[in-house]
Amino acid sequence: MSEFVTVRRLDGAEAAAAVEELAEVLADCVEGGASVSFMLPLARERALGFWRGVADAVARGERALLVAADGEGKIVGTVQLVMAMPDNQPHRADVAKMLVHRRARRGGIAARLLAALDEVAREEGKTVLVLDTVTGGDAERLYQRAGWERVGVVPKFALMPDGSFCATTFFYKHL
Repeated sequence: MSEFVTVRRLDGAEAAAAVEELAEVLADCVEGGASVSFMLPLARERALGFWRGVADAVARGERALLVAADGEGKIVGTVQLVMAMPDNQPHRADVAKMLVHRRARRGGIAARLLAALDEVAREEGKTVLVLDTVTGGDAERLYQRAGWERVGVVPKFALMPDGSFCATTFFYKHL
């Protein structure tokens, strides 16, 4: 699948136009059990509202939004670089909402999104990236393979979509 996938950064207008597709990817991930800040059941309007807020932040230059699209141009994955940081952290950004639709997983899409995100971060002058992910999940192994350094685990840091607790592992990467 990966060879038929294109990865690109969206501007604010493109992000606003992609809200419906992005909401579909988010809903699929939450329904599949991903702990990405949302609980089941995820109302469609809640997902759309989240992505509208992201599009607004992209338009303001506070976030970079990358998407992976399949051969038909349909969005199958996404990741964000949160660049709005405190004054004493202009060199840092957070990585957020690495999402790949279940039907497109295991094809290298997440790795391609991460590689593209590194390039965007460099272009934006970011040299330290930080993220967190569910401990023991596939994403944890992905980040380690991509050169991220594990900092540690916080037990019961977040909830899974079904309401059960999950531990969270924190990572950083110097570019």
